[in-house]
Amino acid sequence: MDKKVILISIDGMRPDGALSCGNPFVNEMMKRGSFTLDARTVYPSVTLPCHMSMFYSVPPERHGITTNLYMPPVRPFNGLFEQITLFGGKCAMYYGWEPLRDVSRPKSLLTSAYISARGADDTDTYLCGCALECINNHSPDFVFLYMVETDEKGGHDHGWMSQEYLDVMSNAVNCAKRVYETVGDKYTVIVTSDHGGHDRSHGTTMDEDMTIPMFFLGKDFIQGRELKDVSVLDLAPTIAEIIGVTKAEEWEGKSLIDRE
Repeated sequence: MDKKVILISIDGMRPDGALSCGNPFVNEMMKRGSFTLDARTVYPSVTLPCHMSMFYSVPPERHGITTNLYMPPVRPFNGLFEQITLFGGKCAMYYGWEPLRDVSRPKSLLTSAYISARGADDTDTYLCGCALECINNHSPDFVFLYMVETDEKGGHDHGWMSQEYLDVMSNAVNCAKRVYETVGDKYTVIVTSDHGGHDRSHGTTMDEDMTIPMFFLGKDFIQGRELKDVSVLDLAPTIAEIIGVTKAEEWEGKSLIDRE
């Protein structure tokens, strides 16, 4: 596979939080790639259902995950990891929240690493380093880097849009910058979130919970273009097209690559 992708999910990142965290790389991503500040996630706006929709390109009523407890689907079909593997690609995953292991199925990963954000400090930076080491040593076709501290240590502990939340978000954005500056010449870098948040919670249909940003940095995307009508369901088809993999028949999202 000639083209490779790294997907970075910053848990609980609200668009206004990204703009307010003070990290200049947010504006750089908007200049260097295509972006949206009003993409929609799925309801319930909770971490595992949202990520299942991100990777399986269907809403929760179809994949069946409506809480942070995984249940095997009644009618399983391939998600992004499995579809890439089916076509001979190599995938890797680095994550700081254990239930997220279920977004991939056995035999669909070349390598992975998990560390609990509750049991260690600055796990976002640690996982970023692990992902870059994997890329350097194994050059996988698709890498998923998930950073949870914005949600857990920022939003839930101190409240969305608190200074503590913004500080942790800025650190996560620094990790995204590190990835882009290190491997952006070899990988399309996509930075997004699963959901937003309000007060010290999320999961509702409030705009604060349902609206997420997306940034696409790579040759398939026009610099400075603002994308419209974007859903979290669109990520798997977009990544599949970049890598050169046929999307699964069951996926409902669309590719965001502009072919004009």
